[in-house]
Amino acid sequence: MAAERTLVYFTSDVHLGLATADPAEREDRFVSWLKALPRDAKALYLLGDIWDFWYEYRDVVPKEGTRVIAQLVDLMDHGVEVWFMPGNHDIWCYSFFESLGIRKIRQPYYTEIGGRKFCLGHGDGLKDARAGYRFMLRIFNSRFLQALFSTLHPWIAFRLATRWSTKSRYTHIPYEWKGREEALVRFAEEEIAAGRTADYFVFGHYHVQAHEKLTDGSELLVMDTWLKGGTPGLIFDGKSLKVCQ
Repeated sequence: MAAERTLVYFTSDVHLGLATADPAEREDRFVSWLKALPRDAKALYLLGDIWDFWYEYRDVVPKEGTRVIAQLVDLMDHGVEVWFMPGNHDIWCYSFFESLGIRKIRQPYYTEIGGRKFCLGHGDGLKDARAGYRFMLRIFNSRFLQALFSTLHPWIAFRLATRWSTKSRYTHIPYEWKGREEALVRFAEEEIAAGRTADYFVFGHYHVQAHEKLTDGSELLVMDTWLKGGTPGLIFDGKSLKVCQ
């Protein structure tokens, strides 16, 4: 009788394809991490911005991260569940991942793992997003504008998108976590007050590692970005949620 699978992994913000901080090394590091995951793990949750830009045409998908996709398929072939949540950079994914057997989810996503309740999200736009950012999200989620974008030749579309993303990354100021004042903390506390409780609230997006205790004793954890090096992520062993070493 096979042993029960208990190990569950979480990660986010790899930004495959972003031409900063040695993209080839970052992809190699992520592929090595995926290869090292136990093939008897229960699940892997990818919580957004795994790709720095993703857009699916009917017959075309990005070439960045092909080896990553191969490793995800290998994990699934060994019985590991792979869950994918779009972030603000890879929001334009449609049916490709699902055709591979990857399970697509949207934030906030509530689930139970090993008897513990989890609230999962990428982390953007859940609470008090700036007006400019809310407007940008509406643009990105517009079916009309997505259809309009699809009329561009992939060669043009991908270069426009990657150039814009790289430029914004160069002008990006590193985020300073504000503790209890953070929008994510307020979001979690409001969810708890509304009866949508969880033992763990898990997010990415902010490119910082953070851990906050909430008023009901639950925990909020934010995962760092792969752009800084290392192998940022979380592991749940059926008893507790810890930072991957």
